[in-house]
Amino acid sequence: MISYAMSGTGSWFAVIGSAILVASFVWIRHRLVDFRIRLIGGKRAYVLASNLYSATSLYIQIGKHQYHSCLAQWCNETLDRTQKHCAELSLTGSKRVIITREPEQIKTILATKFNSFGHGRQWHQLWLPFLGNGIFTTDGPEWHRSRGLIRPMFVKNRLRNLVIFDKCTEKLISKLPPSGTTVEVKSILYRWSLDTITEFLLGKCVDSLDDPDHEVAEAMATAQRIQMYIFVLNPIAPLIPKGNYYRSIKKIEEFIEPIIQRAIELPLEEVEQISKNDAQYSFLHSIARVSKDPKVIRDEIMSVLLAGRDTTAATLSWVLYEMSHRPHTWSQLRSEVLVELGTHGMPTYEALKNMTYLKNVLNETLRLHPAVPINMRQALEDTTIPGEPGEPEIVLLKGDTVTINTIGLHARRDLYPPVSKNFPDPGIFSPERWENWTPTPWTYTPFHGGPRICVGQNFALTEMAFCLVRLAQKFERLEYRGNWHAQTLRADIIGTPALDVPITFYQASNQ
Repeated sequence: MISYAMSGTGSWFAVIGSAILVASFVWIRHRLVDFRIRLIGGKRAYVLASNLYSATSLYIQIGKHQYHSCLAQWCNETLDRTQKHCAELSLTGSKRVIITREPEQIKTILATKFNSFGHGRQWHQLWLPFLGNGIFTTDGPEWHRSRGLIRPMFVKNRLRNLVIFDKCTEKLISKLPPSGTTVEVKSILYRWSLDTITEFLLGKCVDSLDDPDHEVAEAMATAQRIQMYIFVLNPIAPLIPKGNYYRSIKKIEEFIEPIIQRAIELPLEEVEQISKNDAQYSFLHSIARVSKDPKVIRDEIMSVLLAGRDTTAATLSWVLYEMSHRPHTWSQLRSEVLVELGTHGMPTYEALKNMTYLKNVLNETLRLHPAVPINMRQALEDTTIPGEPGEPEIVLLKGDTVTINTIGLHARRDLYPPVSKNFPDPGIFSPERWENWTPTPWTYTPFHGGPRICVGQNFALTEMAFCLVRLAQKFERLEYRGNWHAQTLRADIIGTPALDVPITFYQASNQ
């Protein structure tokens, strides 16, 4: 009995001793970071969690709010409570994550001190199974090579040829139900954007609009959802179950395998002779000029599929969500389209650029619902970023992670003019605000900024504008048929509506 009691007591001593040891280890690392910061000169950001217990609790909150599709809202509310725009959390005392929605800090990270920040080894390892060594995971010469492969696909001369957009959008409209019938638009827009990007970049449409149960669409959604957990919970990423993640990636790889093979088999004469401005020039020709390595081709295709499919589909889902709730905005857009093109005129690149209200609609949607609501960089060396106004600089140590909170930046009311007749409340959708207002630099960054600004932004804006014009030519009004106020943002890398987007389209009487 005595032996058993002593054994139990010994176990408790071991547990308590281990806890003290871990806490001491974290405390020492925390103090070492303080020492390094003082040597460099500057300060920490506001500390959200200063010990192992509070940091663990915070990461649990992050995981819970990501699961319930309200992480972005929770992050902004947390920063609002602290009355800060930059904050730090750390699980182990030295592995720090700094979150910012401060314009000057974002400018410093993305542009002024571009060479001091990159994706870094940690980001690369987190994304390696999914995106490999493509444009979104690499730094330095590898990143320059990837960007060089992709850039020729988005030159203005290629974007002027809107035949592919017309073909895919015509099919999209043909898949909509009869006038007055409700349709869930988010899923059909994701299939439309997958068809468009594969036709435009790879020269072959996957025809997912003809196959609502296309496995690739579901696999991409699953892989991204799990990848987002790995991303936001990166200090404890090894604990996240990844079976479905790897199975989904495998399905996507099976889909692109024939495309990779086509790139490998492209004759050298064809690759050398075809011009970058030729209508037949595809992303496969661009890759084949540089490499026949299946792994290189795989990684670049995965990257362009992710960016090309999801950003446009998510943003257009938000456009229709907002405009169906405010009928006057659709009427205004349709009026502009009919004046410029009539009910059947083919949209041209120049016509799309001339339609001011159309541009305002897209700008306003990206202000409220940026396609990439948060982004990450890693400090590649010890450096500093500006403190908040009137405060010392904030020190970042090599290896620190910086989370750029774009959606939080866009939501900051203090960065907007006072509410007036010409400037409605910044929390509501109002394309008209753009008629008399231009955001100050680095307060509106839907495509980020600096040397890594989105290479496909003009493509995305043109594709979305084309689709909206065709819809406006066909339908005179929209109605939202769900609980509009229940909608939230789900940040699965791309900020997409968490719930379905049920909309009824009403065809114009002269169609």
